[in-house]
Amino acid sequence: MSNEKLRSEALAYHAKPQPGKIKIVPTKPYATQRDLGLAYSPGVAEPCLEIFKNKDDVYKYTAKGNLVAVITNGTAVLGLGDLGPEASKPVMEGKSLLFKIFADIDSIDIELDTKDVDKFIETVKIMAPTFGGINLEDIKAPEAFEIERRLKEELDIPVMHDDQHGTAIISAAALLNALEITKKKIEEVRIVISGAGAAAVSCTKLYKAFGASAKNIVMLDSKGVIRSDRENLSVEKQEFATDRKIDTLEEAMVDADVFIGLSIADVVNPEMLLAMAKDPIVFAMANPDPEIAYDLAVSTRKDIIMATGRSDHPNQVNNVLGFPFIFRGALDVRATKINEEMKMAAVKALADLTREAVPEQVNIAYGQTRLTFGKDYIIPKPFDPRLISSIPPAVAKAAMDSGVAKMPILDWDKYKEELLLRSGNDNKVVRMMYERAKASPKKIVYAEADHLDVLKAAQIAFDEGIAIPILLGNREIILELKKEIEFDADITIIDSHTEESENIRNQYAEKFWNNRKRSGITLYGAKSKMRERNYFGAMMVLEGDADGMISGYSRAYPTVVKPIFEVIGKAANVKKVATVNILTTERGPVFLADTAINIDPTAEELADIAQMTANVATTFGFDPVMALLSYSNFGSSTHSDATKVREAVEILHTKKPDLLVDGDIQADFALNPELLQSKFPFSKLAGKKVNTLIFPNLSSANITYKLMKELYKSESIGPIMMGLSKSVHILQLGASVNEIVNMTAVAVIDAQEREKRKKAKLNIN
Repeated sequence: MSNEKLRSEALAYHAKPQPGKIKIVPTKPYATQRDLGLAYSPGVAEPCLEIFKNKDDVYKYTAKGNLVAVITNGTAVLGLGDLGPEASKPVMEGKSLLFKIFADIDSIDIELDTKDVDKFIETVKIMAPTFGGINLEDIKAPEAFEIERRLKEELDIPVMHDDQHGTAIISAAALLNALEITKKKIEEVRIVISGAGAAAVSCTKLYKAFGASAKNIVMLDSKGVIRSDRENLSVEKQEFATDRKIDTLEEAMVDADVFIGLSIADVVNPEMLLAMAKDPIVFAMANPDPEIAYDLAVSTRKDIIMATGRSDHPNQVNNVLGFPFIFRGALDVRATKINEEMKMAAVKALADLTREAVPEQVNIAYGQTRLTFGKDYIIPKPFDPRLISSIPPAVAKAAMDSGVAKMPILDWDKYKEELLLRSGNDNKVVRMMYERAKASPKKIVYAEADHLDVLKAAQIAFDEGIAIPILLGNREIILELKKEIEFDADITIIDSHTEESENIRNQYAEKFWNNRKRSGITLYGAKSKMRERNYFGAMMVLEGDADGMISGYSRAYPTVVKPIFEVIGKAANVKKVATVNILTTERGPVFLADTAINIDPTAEELADIAQMTANVATTFGFDPVMALLSYSNFGSSTHSDATKVREAVEILHTKKPDLLVDGDIQADFALNPELLQSKFPFSKLAGKKVNTLIFPNLSSANITYKLMKELYKSESIGPIMMGLSKSVHILQLGASVNEIVNMTAVAVIDAQEREKRKKAKLNIN
């Protein structure tokens, strides 16, 4: 993507459909006069009086306990420098968004128009009663050190400058694991720190807390090695001044065991790496470009353990692994501060988590056969669902043990369950899909590429590395639209109507006719059909000229399904093709089937649909917990609509006894574990969190998913085709650009899975 294109997309993202990235929504009913009377006058007086009698009751009656302020003065915004408070607001809103999606913490960004340290501190102190915690952000050093130190001393709520401590905590965990792999001791290793800002100082202090020796540390700033004989050193730099008579990074790197980069791009060259000790540990964390490029580093030293701040290489040192979960643990015990013990607990929890077996969901997300602790996996992945149940408890326990927790946790198992429930209210499944698709992008035909939204989706998929688009449609229109949206990449364009396509069109027609000649298709008819984009695109996939296909944006679903069925056909041993939609909800992703094809399936067909849907859930890394829905509960109706659902469940219990499935059951009981446990404790689903719903007919499935999508603004992924012999997926009429991109990722993952199964079969044979 060109810089200008990135610029325009970023500006549009932040401006539309409404400015900014966060908003405030009510958490209590407000529909009636009674509701409003309780929310405000006169009812609101009662909690006010209770809080006046006991100040700590503010946590009981208000949102304070789950509210963090992200505060800056904009003096060190990303790598852009002093942009001022207004220009820093997009970054602070982004930080608030990350708090919410990773740890379910509500956050408000506050930008202060002052560079005066005393004014900044006084302003934060004045507003502190509003918040349960303070996250300081993008404040330049050395002022950042004093601001954080004084606020921690003078406030009784957690305060942390994430620029300092976030990188320190994540990199320290990675360092401990890298040392474990290389069999080196932290007390003995020689460490070079490139950079002397807030993050570098905090990292080095934390490494020392874990045992790194001051005499083995060399720190450099823009002037070179920080030596003890240099004049005018700040207090922070004095702590790390070395007595060694060296001046340059090149000299410092000789025989060094560890390099920590928090400076600028390309300051390290291959010669410096070659001068390092055996099994060097290199964390080049400058963003967006590291101190030495990943590929160059690993090709220079085969024994290197390399980490960067980038997501496109192994071992990403990403602050999102830390700050949401550290604040989560601190808030949950009402900690008065985030102290060294809590930070060190977070480091140890992250390091330990990396050494545990990785869940299949994470392997799937990153396209890995199996992630295992080693030189390419020394820190957890940001999408690891275990982070929220591992880091906050460790931080909370450290707060309790160190005496700064005002509300200790008594039931740790219950606390971990509550944390897991908090993790279901975002679009993790979408992000995981994209990461997995990017691991091995496939060739995807866009059968309606001469429509603007389809072409935009193809552009995004290409720019993100999700897929290799093949654009099918009117060449002149596609070229004009590409120019309009600045899609400059050299992408394959095929116009199935032109003379240039005649040879391949005739080849496809001949093969299609051979496959269908006993189904009433003539060769002339086959040639005519190959001028139609859906027949032509499907033949591309069938013949292996493409790995998958997306269509349906501009035409009714049945008209697109017909050519797909005729060309592609069902997979072996599949009786009925069906579809499933994935909806992202507050309870996590929910799989719904069949949403698009089978109008009134039989009991046997429902059982087949359920099995295919379970396979889809597993493909996306989720253990299916399935409810076959009806208007009845476990035999309460003898009508045929209900009995067929029961029969389908009996088939599944017989054929697939390990599958967690039950029914017939009403939707509210299926989705409410406590209600189901109380009324039907015998059910296989009692006390379980259902994530897969199988509907008795097309009407109920289609209406339900579209209602949920529109009423609750749930993101819909699908309909995902199940049971075809190739990766072809059909959009809903008028699908949005995002929905098309999501379906592209689905098509790529589907193609990846088919390729994997084919290879496995060949290996067996």
